[in-house]
Amino acid sequence: MTQTTLSSGRVFSIDIMRGITLCLMLFVNDLFEPGVPSWMVHTKAETDGIGLADWVFPGFLFMAGLSIPYAMAARKKKGDTRFKLLLHALFRSASLLIIGILMLNGSRVNEALTGMPELLWKVLMYISVFLVWNAYPRKKELKPLFVALQFIGLAGLIYLVTIFKAGSAEDVKWLETGWWGILGLIGWGYLTAALVYLLIGDRLGLAVISWAVFVVLNMLSQSGIVHIGGTANRILGVVLNGNVPSIVLAGLTIGILVKKLQEQKNQLLKWLIVMGTLSLVGGFILRNWFIISKIQGTPSWAMLCNGISILLFALVYYCTDILNKTRWAALFNIAGRNSLTTYLAPDLIYFACWGWGIPLFFYKQKENMILAIGGSICWTILMVLLAYALSRIYIKLKL
Repeated sequence: MTQTTLSSGRVFSIDIMRGITLCLMLFVNDLFEPGVPSWMVHTKAETDGIGLADWVFPGFLFMAGLSIPYAMAARKKKGDTRFKLLLHALFRSASLLIIGILMLNGSRVNEALTGMPELLWKVLMYISVFLVWNAYPRKKELKPLFVALQFIGLAGLIYLVTIFKAGSAEDVKWLETGWWGILGLIGWGYLTAALVYLLIGDRLGLAVISWAVFVVLNMLSQSGIVHIGGTANRILGVVLNGNVPSIVLAGLTIGILVKKLQEQKNQLLKWLIVMGTLSLVGGFILRNWFIISKIQGTPSWAMLCNGISILLFALVYYCTDILNKTRWAALFNIAGRNSLTTYLAPDLIYFACWGWGIPLFFYKQKENMILAIGGSICWTILMVLLAYALSRIYIKLKL
């Protein structure tokens, strides 16, 4: 693999960095907590600290924001108007929210009330999601078939949502938004940053201000100074809390910076190091008032994670776009180009193993740390390769 620039101007380091965060997400999600060091897993909500698992998701959020200027530029190059860009942002966000809610509620299925085993409901839901949002090949002669498959998937989702029941016979409940799930959080963060970018364009100063506004909003929310409850909080709570949007907007800010200085690589590298360092310093300063906690969504945690993301991106950028060394990142590049498939497809393997009692996860044991960690590393590699294999037969989620 050699260093190239995409037609939209996007550099390899973006896909590679996204792939790194995605691979780490697969890795930490698969770890057997009793058998691995505590610094690899999530820190408890009340503990002032950060582990590897606490950075991975905000790292992906950061990259979602960083990619926005390039994704928008690519669509503009194809002739999309601002209105079409807005519609695309709304559709993509809504899709992420829908999938996120379905995934979140999968574990709430009451089998007796729903009339279907929980695992079967989940498997059918994932299959339907793939049918609806798959990136089908552009073959005119097969378009009727692909449209039919999408309608089958949509009908499947409607049916599953219709029969869904949670709670108990005395207190039957339906789908709930809860914390929206991982994809739902990405959806809200992406929507906020996309709307901001459509308003401000490539004006770096306004991007920094937008980022700061949501950091302040996060601080006010954590302090209890600003509190919005009821329906508004249930629907818009992720945005109003400020935490997730501040992370995505940090990525958007860096994305605009990279786009502006793409031809001045050494200068860009210096700015990345400066901004990453300032973000780390900001996080430690905020620690005086807010503990570092992912579960609580504190501004100190967000700023520290942004600092780590910026500095790691600077390192990846230096290796790939300045030194032109990319062979080491082949696996990450694959993951970055098939991100949603790479994230969701492994769940089907989990469901199959749990449902049929397949002892695939023999490595999950607390007596052997090397086996527990090594097994999750192998799992991550295999799942990335699985997503790549699926993409070769035109099974690839794309929103």
